[in-house]
Amino acid sequence: MDPVRRRRRTRLWSGAVTAALALSLTAVGQASAADVNNAKNAGFESGLSGWTCSANSGTAVSSPVHAGAGALKATPAGQDNARCSQTVAVKPNATYTLSAWVQGGYAYLGASGTGTTDVSTWTPDSASWKQLTTTFTTGANTTSVSVYLHGWYGQAAYLADDVSVYGPDGGGGGDPAPTVPAAPGGLAVSGTTSSSVSLTWNAVSGATGYTVYRNGSKATAVSGTSATVTGLAASTAYSFQVTATNAAGESAKSATVTGTTTSSGNPGGGGTLPKHAVTGYWQNFNNGATVQKISDVPAQYDIIAVAFADATTTPGAVSFTLDSAGLGGYTADQFKADIKAKQAAGKKVIVSVGGQNGTVSVSDATSAANFANSVYSVMQTYGFDGVDIDLENGINPTYMTQALRSLAAKAGPSLILTMAPQTIDMQSTSAGYFQTALNVKDILTVVNMQYYNSGSMLGCDGKVYSQGTVDFLTALACIQLEGGLAPSQVGLGLPASTRGAGSGYVSPTVVNNALDCLTKLTNCGSFKPSRTYPDLRGAMTWSTNWDATAGNAWSNAVGPHVHALP
Repeated sequence: MDPVRRRRRTRLWSGAVTAALALSLTAVGQASAADVNNAKNAGFESGLSGWTCSANSGTAVSSPVHAGAGALKATPAGQDNARCSQTVAVKPNATYTLSAWVQGGYAYLGASGTGTTDVSTWTPDSASWKQLTTTFTTGANTTSVSVYLHGWYGQAAYLADDVSVYGPDGGGGGDPAPTVPAAPGGLAVSGTTSSSVSLTWNAVSGATGYTVYRNGSKATAVSGTSATVTGLAASTAYSFQVTATNAAGESAKSATVTGTTTSSGNPGGGGTLPKHAVTGYWQNFNNGATVQKISDVPAQYDIIAVAFADATTTPGAVSFTLDSAGLGGYTADQFKADIKAKQAAGKKVIVSVGGQNGTVSVSDATSAANFANSVYSVMQTYGFDGVDIDLENGINPTYMTQALRSLAAKAGPSLILTMAPQTIDMQSTSAGYFQTALNVKDILTVVNMQYYNSGSMLGCDGKVYSQGTVDFLTALACIQLEGGLAPSQVGLGLPASTRGAGSGYVSPTVVNNALDCLTKLTNCGSFKPSRTYPDLRGAMTWSTNWDATAGNAWSNAVGPHVHALP
């Protein structure tokens, strides 16, 4: 088995990227009734007419599309980032809202030549359509701007559709103004906890956003087709409706659905686990780290995530095969017996799906069913207690939620369900990973975000923090803790040694200081949370093998500290 295939992804984020992220979080204003969309061929219904793409990187496709019959597909290659642009006529001293729907690989949207401050916004890879939006103001002598989309070097192709440069008519003959969208259909409750209700609905053509109403009053506004309404009372029924919106106005309200919160108590699934737990990934391959049997994993680890299950040729389905040859002749029977022995000692052993090169895609009802059925089959075959979701190439919250709920129905309340998103995946509750975690909060055990291979990111206070510090761990964990996850569903994921990741390694002392800061407000850096989270679940590492290579220094230091937390 190729050891390089199993290395976790290294991503370096420049200050410009971080600035773009900050821009993407900035609210945008409303256009006036007289405004129009100044972009031409905004929906790519006429191929690439009006658009110019670098290095012939773009093409018009008929599927998938956000609306209408066409969309742009552009593929980065080598030193080309697949930039597609259009010159748009605008009025001087005017404000415009720039937006586009994107899907697939990394996608950037921006405007240059504005005569004031040029703008851009971006999103990481997305399995479903997502809207990018920003605003710009033209200078006193500006009569045209360049509007562009591009991907990122070495990343997958991106899709774009329904571009809009909405504002005063620049006289260039853009596309017709939008009409008020239709009311959304298919509104359904996808999950409940003691304090939240998660909803999904069907996309509406021409919509740029959706508003969710609870008991007749506005609860939240989102750009996608799912939302989680939080701050609810336990054991209480609520009515929900949703509307579709765009620059032309708001649709009629959808049909009403009722969601009832669960009774109060500890959220999440997972059967019996310590209040504070340590998770470690066990490598089903030899990449230079110490080769282990499950029986070799130290007792400090409460959850052992076996990495990884593999994708099959069936969409959404996975399989697992022990790499006996790479593990020194470790047999499947020994492996199963060691799992049982760990379980008898009170430990949980789960199978992890994904990794850096995991290609599992759950993007429709069929693949969701295939995922649930195949994971359950693997669990039954080897005796796994549950599954870890470590998909690093995008996640569809609607269908992954369906898959995990179907799996939970098969496995029962003892299912262990963990997740290991990258830092970029948990910057906002609108991100697919974060949405999925909130959607399945009532069956979720813990989210162990990877605080490494990342670079600088935003904390919950809006400040930028660099990886490798206590502040990076605490300020980013705060986003999850204040964004809807229970403290018992949040863990800190770090590499066990410098060889376990491309970047972001911190000493066990830094990990322990971050745990103390979050649970007791001691040993903090410059960032100090507004309150304590004594129920914080604990910590995770990649991997037990790299830990063993370093003499188990990580688990010997972090394990006892986690188990001694309040």
